[in-house]
Amino acid sequence: MNQLQDLLNDSLIRTKHVENAAIINIKERKVCASTFGFNVSPENALNLIDTFYKNLLQVRRGGLHFKKKYYKCVRADEHSIYLQNVYGGLIVVKTKTFILIASYRVDMYPSVCVEAVEKL
Repeated sequence: MNQLQDLLNDSLIRTKHVENAAIINIKERKVCASTFGFNVSPENALNLIDTFYKNLLQVRRGGLHFKKKYYKCVRADEHSIYLQNVYGGLIVVKTKTFILIASYRVDMYPSVCVEAVEKL
């Protein structure tokens, strides 16, 4: 397990702030770390990168499909997207170098998940 995976596990998973998480390197255009069992396909990683640079307005209006599930957009700006559906939600945060995506279940507190991911 590398340092990024340790960071995800220690800061998000063990604290039960999110269900799963992954970090995507924007320049390399690939997932560089993820929590156990959270497989973000190369296609989904590229879609998230493109969302921030090309499709943010479209996501605000029409939501996003991720891992064959539809998520409605609750909030979106140039640095973060907050999405949800009946099963839970996704928080996606962009820095200069990385995109961090985290999922949460419907029985978790969305505001805590958003705050934890944005702080990380």
